[in-house]
Amino acid sequence: MKHGRKVPKLQRDAAHRKALLANLVCALVEHRRIRTTLAKAKAVRPLAEKMVTLGKRGDLHARRTAIAELRQTGSVKKLFEEIAPASKERQGGYTRIIKLGQRRSDSAPMAFIEWVDAYVPAAAAPAAEEAEAEVVTAEAPAEEAPKKKRSTKKAAEAAAE
Repeated sequence: MKHGRKVPKLQRDAAHRKALLANLVCALVEHRRIRTTLAKAKAVRPLAEKMVTLGKRGDLHARRTAIAELRQTGSVKKLFEEIAPASKERQGGYTRIIKLGQRRSDSAPMAFIEWVDAYVPAAAAPAAEEAEAEVVTAEAPAEEAPKKKRSTKKAAEAAAE
């Protein structure tokens, strides 16, 4: 019988597994998308979704619970200020797992785990628009300038005579 077999053990003891999952959630918060094995991605999904649920609550107790679980205050701050507000309308299913195939070295199945609601930090949004405007203005003069002919040996000799 398979009673009590719901926790994916990942061939680690409890403390190592808990630290691994906390670090994976922190990496997911930091980078918005991480590449890991399929088993680890499936194991980290419930913890990541619980953290977003805590972030949506947003109260002091939820923040302290998240800090106790993840042990990184910077990641918890980013979770509560950027990721959770982006998923405010969603009732669940905050992450998605994309299968990538097998790893070359040991044929372990690999996957991306990422947030469904891709968020853009408020400070980065205007910077992206300004960068886009700079690209447009930089391209306009380049199109108007006449193109120079490539010099060849014959053209150089004719110009020298």
